[in-house]
Amino acid sequence: MVRRAGRDTARPSAPAGAPWWRDAVFYELPVRSFADFDGDGVGDLEGIRGRLGYLDLLGVQALRLTPFYLSPLADDGYDIAGPRAVDPVLGNLDTVDSLLAEAHAAGLRVVLDLVANHTSDKHIWFAAALSAAPGGPERERYHFRGGRGEHGELPPNDWRARDGGPAWTRVDDGQWYLHLFGPHEPDLNWTNPEVRADFERTLRFWLDRGADGIHLAAASGMAKHRDLPDTGGRTDPRFDDDGVHEIHQAIRKVIDEYPHAVSLGGLDVADDERFARYLRPDELHLAVHPRLARTAFDADALQAAIERSLATVAPVGAPPAWALAGEGLPRQVTRYGGGTRGLNRARAMALVVLGLPGAVCLRAGEELGLGDTEEGSRAPIPWEGTAPPFGFSALPGDWESIPSGWAPFTVEAQLEDEESTLSLYRRAIELRREHPGFAGEDVEWYGAPPGCFAYRRRPGGLICALNTSAAPVPVPRGDVLLASAPLVEGRLAADAAAWLWVQP
Repeated sequence: MVRRAGRDTARPSAPAGAPWWRDAVFYELPVRSFADFDGDGVGDLEGIRGRLGYLDLLGVQALRLTPFYLSPLADDGYDIAGPRAVDPVLGNLDTVDSLLAEAHAAGLRVVLDLVANHTSDKHIWFAAALSAAPGGPERERYHFRGGRGEHGELPPNDWRARDGGPAWTRVDDGQWYLHLFGPHEPDLNWTNPEVRADFERTLRFWLDRGADGIHLAAASGMAKHRDLPDTGGRTDPRFDDDGVHEIHQAIRKVIDEYPHAVSLGGLDVADDERFARYLRPDELHLAVHPRLARTAFDADALQAAIERSLATVAPVGAPPAWALAGEGLPRQVTRYGGGTRGLNRARAMALVVLGLPGAVCLRAGEELGLGDTEEGSRAPIPWEGTAPPFGFSALPGDWESIPSGWAPFTVEAQLEDEESTLSLYRRAIELRREHPGFAGEDVEWYGAPPGCFAYRRRPGGLICALNTSAAPVPVPRGDVLLASAPLVEGRLAADAAAWLWVQP
């Protein structure tokens, strides 16, 4: 909850024996850029197996694997041609089974990314649809429509795809098909019983193999208004149609047959009440909103974003889920200004987020203080050594995707450095897991100097103070547990955060 002077907006406290995912730290792991085992230059599942010791050392509770299924890679694997098959470049089903078994033996949960909104245009279903006549059952699995205009030469409506291009592509016989994420990813028609049955089969396939849950990309997009209306300046009709909730309820019924499993979703829904609907007891367990990741490094703005996020999920009794990085978002170091300043701010925000109640989703590499490259946030993880590829792969080459200046950011360089970003994350995750100060789901805000904030966890007593101003400020009373930068004569440095504790 959020407590302010004069009001009490209580949220339900976590019940005794709360499920593992309620306050877990998830580690989003891009399979192709994490660790290359076979030396072909592409990260793979065996590479992840070989780095499980590192993930255990980091202290996260769960791994979230990006798609490793059969895909022509038009969209980094999110264009899936075979959802129950493994891309042979990345491994096979035996590799998946071994990875799940070894992760579980190390105490790590494994959550898999699934895509329910669309398939690849190379999926066998879409190939059949293109070969079928208009109106055939093969086309009913997708959204095929006749066009507008005298000869059907105009798209069925004015929708645009997420990449900025048209959301419709015309096929040889004159019909058009819908693709909210580009022409290589045709949208599925969830009113078709074959679509529902096949996705349920996929869910059970991976959960039966031992997966600990799923993350649904584009979780607000599966349902489409039956009339496919033009945007017309109204609320965006491409996403968040009311019919999507019945789909989530059907998915949740399957998930609930696996008591250990969790369902997460990526949601970009502007309306708070509509966002909360996805977290009702029969829909998603957790949902991440990009709000905090889009908020500037400003104490007032960040506090408002945190308060709003807590208030959004309170009415449905769901825990918040926090993330500062993720697919399609710049890394924190880059977003907060780059260089030393960006790194200092990223370290401070790590304490802000890890100090909050609820689940936290980290993006691989943020614990090393990595910034964006020409590859965005998808550059390979630097493990060791002094030159690219820094132990990511044995493949020789120029490795232009990995900056040559990343030697100080490798896992090897940071592991024994108590002042490193990696050590900061390790210590923060350990304290979050073991210290009594993190008990409870209530948040109380303190008065703070301009450009700063301080919140306190209740009843545990953890205090998190953030300074976004340009000068050091006094820290609240309490024992200092951890700081993102050394205190300056007992004061909190600019662009820094600290954890303190006052025993209740």
